[in-house]
Amino acid sequence: MKSLEMAKLIDLDDIVKIDEEVIGNKSRCEYIRKAIEEKRCIVANDKSRIAGILIFDTHFFDCSFISLIIVRPTERRKGYATSLIEYFVNISPTKKIFSSTNKSNLRMQEVFKANGFLQSGFIENLDEGDPEIIYFKSK
Repeated sequence: MKSLEMAKLIDLDDIVKIDEEVIGNKSRCEYIRKAIEEKRCIVANDKSRIAGILIFDTHFFDCSFISLIIVRPTERRKGYATSLIEYFVNISPTKKIFSSTNKSNLRMQEVFKANGFLQSGFIENLDEGDPEIIYFKSK
């Protein structure tokens, strides 16, 4: 049974372990801690185990921006990313919601399209040879 809620500091170690499993290091620990403290981190739980997270902010031209979605590799393709996105869209403090992913991340592009996001542009030169695709959705 999936449940979605704002992350708590007690969740930090589990979230960082998932992040480390995905990116190979703990470099985003403080970023995640700050998002939890500021109530900008949502967790998806299954049977009291964190399966995924979504971090957002509202500093993108005063619009909501989903800056990070991570799902535990063993829990992918089970609807967690969609559940996190739908939950966030419902609680978003702004009407316009943006996010992005690399051109090489075909799986995430599929998630955005399946959740009604439209391509809204590209940003070059963030990752050499792998442009960032900006996505947009309106509430």
